[in-house]
Amino acid sequence: MTSVLGIALLTLVLSGPVMAFVPIGGGASTHVSITGTALLQKVTETCQSVAEAAGHEFNPTGPSAEELVQACLGPTATGEVSGAKFRSALQEIYTQNGLVDRDFVNSVPHHFNSEAFLEGRGLIIEGIVAIKANIREENFQAARETLGRVLHTLQDFYSHSNWVELGYTEPYINLIRLDLPLENLADVNTATCRDCASGTCPNSILPNILKEKKLTSGYMGIFSAAKPKGKCSHGGAADLTSTAEPRGGISKDERRSDNVDLHNSAVNAATAASLQLLDDIQLAAGDIDFLRMMGIARSSVVCFVIDTTGSMSDDIQEAREVVYEIINSKKGTQDEPSEYILVPFNDPDFGPMIRTTDPDKMKKEISKLKANGGGDPPEMCLSGLQLALTGSPASSHIYVFTDAIAKDIVLKDTIVALIRSTKSTVSFFMTGPSGRRRRDLRASSFEDYKDLALASGGQAIQVSKSQLPQATDVILDTSTSALVTVLQRARNLGQETFPFMLDESLKNITIYITGKALTFTLTNPAGVSQKHNEASGNLGTIHTVGNLWRIRFHADKKTGTWQININSKQPYTLKVTGQSTITFIYDFVESFGGPHPGYAQLSGRPQAGQPATLMLSVMGRKGPSSMIIGPVALVTVSGPETVRNSTTTDMGNGDILMTVDDVPEGEFVVILKGTDKVSGSEFQRQSTTQMSVSKVNIKAVVDSSVEPGKAFNLPFSVMTQGSGGQYSISGRNDKGFTMTYPSNLTLTTGQYANSIMIISTPANTQSGTDITVTLEAKSASGVDSNYIVLRISVVSKITDFVQPLCEVVNVLADDCPQDVSQCEPFQWELTATLTDGNGTGIETISLRQGRGNLTTTSLSDPIIQANYTASCCSQIVEFVAVDTIGNVGKCYHSIVRSAGPPALTLSLPLWLCLLVSAFVTRT
Repeated sequence: MTSVLGIALLTLVLSGPVMAFVPIGGGASTHVSITGTALLQKVTETCQSVAEAAGHEFNPTGPSAEELVQACLGPTATGEVSGAKFRSALQEIYTQNGLVDRDFVNSVPHHFNSEAFLEGRGLIIEGIVAIKANIREENFQAARETLGRVLHTLQDFYSHSNWVELGYTEPYINLIRLDLPLENLADVNTATCRDCASGTCPNSILPNILKEKKLTSGYMGIFSAAKPKGKCSHGGAADLTSTAEPRGGISKDERRSDNVDLHNSAVNAATAASLQLLDDIQLAAGDIDFLRMMGIARSSVVCFVIDTTGSMSDDIQEAREVVYEIINSKKGTQDEPSEYILVPFNDPDFGPMIRTTDPDKMKKEISKLKANGGGDPPEMCLSGLQLALTGSPASSHIYVFTDAIAKDIVLKDTIVALIRSTKSTVSFFMTGPSGRRRRDLRASSFEDYKDLALASGGQAIQVSKSQLPQATDVILDTSTSALVTVLQRARNLGQETFPFMLDESLKNITIYITGKALTFTLTNPAGVSQKHNEASGNLGTIHTVGNLWRIRFHADKKTGTWQININSKQPYTLKVTGQSTITFIYDFVESFGGPHPGYAQLSGRPQAGQPATLMLSVMGRKGPSSMIIGPVALVTVSGPETVRNSTTTDMGNGDILMTVDDVPEGEFVVILKGTDKVSGSEFQRQSTTQMSVSKVNIKAVVDSSVEPGKAFNLPFSVMTQGSGGQYSISGRNDKGFTMTYPSNLTLTTGQYANSIMIISTPANTQSGTDITVTLEAKSASGVDSNYIVLRISVVSKITDFVQPLCEVVNVLADDCPQDVSQCEPFQWELTATLTDGNGTGIETISLRQGRGNLTTTSLSDPIIQANYTASCCSQIVEFVAVDTIGNVGKCYHSIVRSAGPPALTLSLPLWLCLLVSAFVTRT
């Protein structure tokens, strides 16, 4: 998730203010600021709607992400609330918006260049259909990624065409409605611009084009100056056509002295159009799922991957008890899971994945699990885990129960790639005998589970079946909102002291140590100590089960630098966690050039021998202004500790560009320190997912969705900066679809080798399905490898683009008094009919505005009758009909004299203006 916000601010720091739609444009009018303004207004409106339905006020105490999310989730739920997932969701959308300028730089439809209006609208419509289908299937990440790309194309229409020059101020709704025609388009033989020798004329559109309201857009030539005779150019140094007559350009990407009014008009229209599109998606999705797509939900997602072979009866029963306890003990708090996910596995079967937001359904599903089958010890554990990693939201906590080693050990590299891509944490509860060490690298052992747990920042807990109930407190600890990691390390053996800082904001602090034959001493900043053999001491309580030590701090812990001294004769891991809204999100990124340069998120590992660049967004209790950011570094987790400090650029609003010239060898994590200005205490936070560098690089771009039953062609390129030669290629997907690709590529150092992967989708694939593809390249020696993780949406071809129609047939409001203060004893009624014509049928009808009672006849009727009754004090009603495809129709009526439908507005309350400023950019 590249911080495109950070990129915008970086330009301010390095090159002064430039106002543009482009991702590194800075200033107040970029693709990011336009997108952010629309997103935050729509999120605010949706939160207000949810709050009203729940009977409480939506009143954020300040402009930070944490305060917005807290207000949206409601004041009645106790507990810590983190804004991290909301920020992550915004960044995903911003990133994909900006990447259109990298991945589709020369595609005219993606930018509405060269009068490609039909093709550009086709991309928007295809994207909207995919977004709605993804949301229906709860594939929210895929929906966000597509949304970012669609918004870029939609916004470019207003900057790259002559829409605002024609005098239009409202959005062109036909761009998101395939049932409405695109009208009055200039054909290829119609001249549209006059020559502009200076290149910066205020308006070079020909008078007859303006008079006839002909729609045109600028031609863009990155590699050629050719364009049809008399046509407008896009303009700018990167556009070679701008030097061919008619010279100049009509792009309003940047605000210049000659185009201030046009630029501002384009920004306003693009913002209104973005809001219009978001409104359509939100109405089709519903309030709750729209907010889930935006990362606004209780942060905890509980995901269980459970072995159901014959020997697992006790384990399944304990997992069932844990689920029941989570549901019962956390109900009504911010720690109540926002989603429950269950993936059973056996041999040879695994799945299906069961997802639900309903705790009663989760109880029912987990109660169905029975232990049966099996026989030989290895099971399909990693296949089940792969399904969980691709189906769960990013940064989930996944708990695996098994008593057997993995039969599908060939998936281990894929699992590591998915862990790094999703930043999810995987913990294993292993109740089988550890057994012998594997005889060769192709065999598996419990050590593989320990490797995967360490790679994700999770725990590998090994206990007997009778001890399992004592070990699952870890699940109750970590299935919480606002969980942060303060420190995590792994060592083989020996004695070492680990210092760590605890700040005032931290609650429910817990230390986990996995290992045997060890001793430790915990010491607080005042010098008070507690040893491993003191179950209840001055600093906390210590529980031991199997290879797990769990140290729970007393609530009155001291802030400052603590330390724990560990002496072990065997390998062990150490992890310090707590709950706090002070946290950070990050991504490794790489720069890209072109007309609109920027940074792109790395899907795989950073390149060896080069500086590593990261984008970080830091969140505090009252937003970024409530913190002072200190050093940021890369730190090795295992073996002798190596710390590599970074050079950082503080770009404001909690966003940091971090560069590390000398990346540590081996696996490393990100560690950040700073000061919480609310309490004045120093804090320390660490990422959980381990990363390492590679000399191999893989590139691939998903440019569309795929229809069920069709093949998807995925071109990809592989390069190495290391030794050339044969590199093995392996690809996997989470749906088990057939894939065809070369098993090997011959690489020459420094040169990309191109190939293609073909993915076949079965004809019965559900529309909205999200295929997660992992593609890996590995050297012949196996020493170096890299991967890329991509998502492909399967979307059925849609022929129904007609909105449900509503007709108000009767209104009885004569009894309502003109004096509103006298309205209380009186009621009014409305009757309407709704139809979907030859469409797919109306699926839902819901009340959007009004405090009355809405009833309907059966939705399966060809003509549906809606009856609405309300107090005369509630004078406006709007209800929404959504068909099975996601087309949205509205029914609006007001009994207010001279009233009409509310106009689309972009006015924001003061606190939201501050929030937009905090999230998006600064002038």
